[in-house]
Amino acid sequence: MTSQPRFHHRGPAMLRGEQIPDRTADASLLAPEEGSAWARQDPWRVMRIQAEFVEGFGTLADIGPCVSVFGSARIKRDDPVYRLTEDVGRLLVEEGLGVITGGGPGVMEAANKGASEAGGTSVGLGIELPFEQGMNDYVNLGINFRYFFVRKTMFVKYALGFVVMPGGFGTLDELFEAVTLVQTRKVSSFPIVLVGSEYWGGLVDWIRGTLIASGMASDADQYLLTVVDTAEEAVAVVHQGIRNLANARRAEAAKENGGAVRPSSRMRGKIVRNNGNGLVGNGPVGNGSAGSDGTGGHGLTGNRSHPD
Repeated sequence: MTSQPRFHHRGPAMLRGEQIPDRTADASLLAPEEGSAWARQDPWRVMRIQAEFVEGFGTLADIGPCVSVFGSARIKRDDPVYRLTEDVGRLLVEEGLGVITGGGPGVMEAANKGASEAGGTSVGLGIELPFEQGMNDYVNLGINFRYFFVRKTMFVKYALGFVVMPGGFGTLDELFEAVTLVQTRKVSSFPIVLVGSEYWGGLVDWIRGTLIASGMASDADQYLLTVVDTAEEAVAVVHQGIRNLANARRAEAAKENGGAVRPSSRMRGKIVRNNGNGLVGNGPVGNGSAGSDGTGGHGLTGNRSHPD
């Protein structure tokens, strides 16, 4: 028998005891309703959804350049993945980047801890769940959301790249949404880094050997991901991707305006194309170079250049 949680967050509100609802706002929105009452209720939900977007945009507008870090909430503090993620958070801050996570325990806490203790921006985007996780103690800017789709918009909109640690279904959801948005060019193609070749190797093999081999994705799509094994490699790939996009946008702006244009701080991120200069790897999955600075990585692509 599942014990009743002590408290529950619904957006900015905290509920206890009998005030705790039987289902979350997301579940209520997606539930199949009987009759036509939903037609009178759902339009009003739009106002609440709009309010969450406004709150998120207003709160995160000035956070500066950040990278979203995803991974399992189940990772314990004595797990090597926890310590590895701490290093990722710390190194990102040392590169002048903040960290965005889901604000919960496990990998999320580790990334926030690394960023916070390094003196950087440590953002947590919480979500209303049937089982309450709460915001971890290392978040220095946190928002709680009712709706997953609003929260996921914030992960993408305010990030210059994704670092994906070992995780479960939620991590896979966030990973493949990012890949899909880049593939369909809904967002600029920013670096997406998978940390842990042993953990992600089976997925990588399936993408290449089944998904692409069957024609369900194009050969170029393998360039959307990079697999590495260390925090240093992960941050190097992200940093190189940010530089690549900044250079590409600077060149494009100069061409359009007939002269050099200095990009804004938000333009210094998000790689346009993962070319052979930036995101191919060196290891069991591929062998090339993870960046012009010589950092190593295990890419999906092998020793080839991306067609521009």
